[in-house]
Amino acid sequence: MNNPHRNTRTVFFVSDGTGITSETLGHSLLAQFPEVRFRHVRMPFIDSDDKAKDAVFRINDAARRDGVAPIVFSTLVNQVTADGLRKANAHFVDLFLAFIEPLEMELGMKSAHTIGRFHGGADSSSYTKRIEAINFTLSHDDGVSHENLEDADVILVGVSRSGKTPTSLYLAMQFGVRAANYPLIPEDFERNKLPVELSKHRNKLFGLTITPERLAQIRQERRPNSTYSSLDNCRFEIDAAMKLMRREQIPFIDSTARSIEEISAKIIQDIRIDKNGY
Repeated sequence: MNNPHRNTRTVFFVSDGTGITSETLGHSLLAQFPEVRFRHVRMPFIDSDDKAKDAVFRINDAARRDGVAPIVFSTLVNQVTADGLRKANAHFVDLFLAFIEPLEMELGMKSAHTIGRFHGGADSSSYTKRIEAINFTLSHDDGVSHENLEDADVILVGVSRSGKTPTSLYLAMQFGVRAANYPLIPEDFERNKLPVELSKHRNKLFGLTITPERLAQIRQERRPNSTYSSLDNCRFEIDAAMKLMRREQIPFIDSTARSIEEISAKIIQDIRIDKNGY
């Protein structure tokens, strides 16, 4: 008989808001179990009895399909809705219950139990800065624009498909970091030096590298059986990029086995970006 804990487990992130909090905290906890495969399902805006009943149906359906109870990370504020959800056949992790109750005891007061509430008047400003950072990052993705690079907090460099774009977007969305990214291409390796646009902002550069095998696998999905995706070409590009980054003394990190969260934390630490997440 198979051990159900070794099978793929469906995980639901349930919230009466966007679900970002439950998903972020849930991912952090699940990352401690790398030997288990998880199928992620976000269920935001579960803010009524009817929606809770639909959620219960979907969770029970997953339990029948998988042959093992799903895991549910919940940040439901409304207790009636939360109680309705608990009728599902699942293992529940109530994140608000885990964190709010101890804080209520420590602070000697009840929480506001308000959906999507932030603390302090600076949140509007923080939100605006994140939106501005996202717009900056999108307009400076993959070397599309060299304008206003002096306004960037960080400029990610590396070979194509090494993880620059998702990392840039995560930095912008989560921390309000103005992150540009620029691909290192064969022409750069032939010149054996950084593009002029990047050399002007050397103190903002941070490199991403990746193993040739993983890079070839990713590129095969994009351009199968091409020179671009061949293992030999991937080895050449990564080796050339590494030599260039070492010579230019650009800090870098291997993205192969690291999450975007880990990579972003390292970048913020090394570049000494003073940004607050939400």
